[in-house]
Amino acid sequence: MYNLFMDELKILFRVHAVQRMFERKISAGKVRKALEAEDVIEDYSSEMPKPSRLILGFQGKHPFHVVTSENPELNSITVVTVYAPDPNKWKKDFRSRR
Repeated sequence: MYNLFMDELKILFRVHAVQRMFERKISAGKVRKALEAEDVIEDYSSEMPKPSRLILGFQGKHPFHVVTSENPELNSITVVTVYAPDPNKWKKDFRSRR
């Protein structure tokens, strides 16, 4: 999915994402690991001007979702938001909506 090495990739965090990460005690390191693992749940690229995806990550045993927007020209990924998936809206694997 990402054509470039993660070490060379700029990861930008929107203020909203940082606020949600702080509230949910999800570290930037865990978000980076989720981006590196590239466990894409949904691809919104056809709906957006830039490639955008929903990625699954874990903070210990607790799942979280990361919404990203990519800018290949700038070699960057913007983390739009990070949230804990609602178990009432997601199946047990947190990859599929109910």
